[in-house]
Amino acid sequence: MMTKTIKCITCPIGCDITVTAEGGTILETSGNECKRGEEYASNEFLAPKRILTSVVKAEDYRLPVVSVRTSKAIPKHLMFECMEILRGITAKAPFMPGDVLVSNVLGTDADIIITKR
Repeated sequence: MMTKTIKCITCPIGCDITVTAEGGTILETSGNECKRGEEYASNEFLAPKRILTSVVKAEDYRLPVVSVRTSKAIPKHLMFECMEILRGITAKAPFMPGDVLVSNVLGTDADIIITKR
């Protein structure tokens, strides 16, 4: 059995939620003041995900780089591998916010998209 305390970030309250699990199954959560906190802590305990924001090199653009992000959260353990992919990408202007640079990055069903004009 494993117990972990997770700071909830889904609302301004910031509950400290204690999650108890065994073998990949959540047995109990406590300390949350809302249902969203329980769901957040369970997901964070079992498979944490984050939206990756970064920059890539830009060509024929007014700046040397342009900002990008993943279209949705990806598994946290893939962040560094995804950054390695971004290191080798150059976006060629013209581009628009939402343009996809990499589809289905690392098989996550998330795209790398441009965020600036």
